[in-house]
Amino acid sequence: MNLQIKTPRWSLPIVDGSSARYLGAHGGRGSGKSHLFAEMLIERSIIERVDAVCVREVQKSLAQSVKKLLENKINELGVAHMFQIKEFEIRSVHGGIIIFQGLQNHTADSIKSLEGYDIAWVEEAQSVSQFSLDILRPTIRKPGSQLWFTWNPRYDTDPIESLLRGPEPPSNTIVVEVNYQDNPWFPVELHDEMEYDKRRDPDKYMHVWKGDYVRNSETRVFKNWTVQDFEAPPEAIHRLGADWGFATDPTVAVRCHIVGRKLYIDQEAYQVGCEIVDTPSLIMSIPEAEKWPMVADSARPETISHMRKNGFPKIQSAVKGAKSVEEGVEWLKSYDIIVHPRCQHTIDELTLYSYKTDRDTGSILPVLEDKDNHVIDALRYACEGARRASAQKKPKAKPIATLMPLAR
Repeated sequence: MNLQIKTPRWSLPIVDGSSARYLGAHGGRGSGKSHLFAEMLIERSIIERVDAVCVREVQKSLAQSVKKLLENKINELGVAHMFQIKEFEIRSVHGGIIIFQGLQNHTADSIKSLEGYDIAWVEEAQSVSQFSLDILRPTIRKPGSQLWFTWNPRYDTDPIESLLRGPEPPSNTIVVEVNYQDNPWFPVELHDEMEYDKRRDPDKYMHVWKGDYVRNSETRVFKNWTVQDFEAPPEAIHRLGADWGFATDPTVAVRCHIVGRKLYIDQEAYQVGCEIVDTPSLIMSIPEAEKWPMVADSARPETISHMRKNGFPKIQSAVKGAKSVEEGVEWLKSYDIIVHPRCQHTIDELTLYSYKTDRDTGSILPVLEDKDNHVIDALRYACEGARRASAQKKPKAKPIATLMPLAR
């Protein structure tokens, strides 16, 4: 039988490594990860006899399982004649079976009933307890057997995170991250929901749609921003800033302008692993970037020199000091920031940039995290001149006159 299944580009490591012991996909809503694993299970069941158990931590009814998803896929792929769909299970033409269970209902003894299964697909794996993982992994031990995991990340302390995204995952493991922008068939209806959350609730957007961990919103540095579609007025005075990348850090440039107490960000350039020789062309992707003054990270004078020689004569080094980061951030926080939707990396960093917390007490510390800040640094540099000018305009405190005692 010639079965054709469309697979997105992100799935290639999973499909190419489909014989790995551990296969996992994590990310936000609308990514299509459950659909891919459902199609993989159906394809395997058509080719050969496969016994599979689809599990989640708590399953009070089949409505909470992936059974309906598998039924829909069987019909969509036109292979209904090769399966028997029963009330509690699905059987294949080769004699294989797919069942659906809740891990919470198992004990170390009862789970032994799954020893002969070829595949255990753990859905909503972020909710699986350490005990459930500990009894499931050695149970699925048939030669060539596999454990599949799909999940929307919740906390970095969840057992599945330690198992598959920790410093020492099991050998023969393939795990990919996938989000809505990786799904070529992302539904229009979900797109509207995603855009709503992006505008109204950045923390929810990053967790639900971008697969980020649940965050304590109180640690967020910036709460003074929104996403809006706008066009810069012809009279806008553009301010540009650039932060240079290193081995794994991105090279970033942003363009903004100020109107009253509002800071508008309408363009960004962003690339990881950008060579110095390619930096001018990257920043040229911002319209008319070469015509406006630009302030750049002074840590890479050779890059600034290269930029001056290749179309950016107005570029200058940022002035750094002991408190320049903190002062620049506080200045940005004093404005209402409006970000154009196309500046996705700016949106991500404004959402993620956080203060440190005390590991023991959970208290928020007055110390900035040194991560998720490459666009933020470029934005600080872009606004450096405006910040220094505003500081100079502040009226100096008048000295208090002191009365001298009268001579007697």
